[in-house]
Amino acid sequence: MTGLLRRFRRGLCLWLLALAGAAAPATTIKIEVGGVAAVPLPIDAVTASVNGEQVLVLDGHAIVGAALDAEPGPRALEVATLTDTAKLAYEVVHRNYPEQRLRTSNRRMVDPDPADLERINRETATMRAAYALRTPVAASPVPFLKPVEGRHSSVFGLRRFWNDQPRSPHSGLDIAASTGTPIESPAPGIVAVTGDYFFNGNTVMVDHGGGLVTMYCHLDAIGVQEGQTVARGDVLGQVGATGRSTGPHLHWSVSLAGVRVDPERMMAVLNALVDDAPPGG
Repeated sequence: MTGLLRRFRRGLCLWLLALAGAAAPATTIKIEVGGVAAVPLPIDAVTASVNGEQVLVLDGHAIVGAALDAEPGPRALEVATLTDTAKLAYEVVHRNYPEQRLRTSNRRMVDPDPADLERINRETATMRAAYALRTPVAASPVPFLKPVEGRHSSVFGLRRFWNDQPRSPHSGLDIAASTGTPIESPAPGIVAVTGDYFFNGNTVMVDHGGGLVTMYCHLDAIGVQEGQTVARGDVLGQVGATGRSTGPHLHWSVSLAGVRVDPERMMAVLNALVDDAPPGG
């Protein structure tokens, strides 16, 4: 069923309820920290935003994420329609993520030298600038595909300890695969960043528009250039073990309006739009 028909059906249901003197059921969508949900919008919605930051709108839904460090509690999605503005309530809820303890014999990968820190700061600024991109959506990211098949060696949100020292939670999904395995773009976009980074190793970042940006780390080889347009399924590079890595794998990160969210949840939520399944977070 097309998005237009789904939006018409939703609008018709609300109109019939109002005609019968009944109110639409008030169900508050819940989003776990690090999660993402598709919030249904009014049929005449034009834009949607959270705290002034516009969010991705697809097929009559606002795609909303919650940061790993977000405080649980009620939130409001601000919606601009053709004639008015409205607020839609949703709630951020807590989730416990497990621990993961990793070891490396490379001391600098745990306690970088001053020169390493300067490099890390430069690379962090570049990544933040890519995550801050807000370009128009040129082609729909639905369906949103997994870039490589393999075992999920480290899931999103793990509270990580390197050599028993606490570090930031794992902000991506690690997929174990053999060195040289092709990595495919999950959706159309433009390559925003390529480079060899201290922690990430060989890295590619793709801007899919609407604040949706993906990152691919530890590549054995990079197969694209900055500014290159890629289609869904185009090869971005090959799986490797460069940077801070305990073996060949892909670290895949998904950012939504500047918030890192669980790639598995993003796939489930976006691909549910294709099947007209209930959105969830």
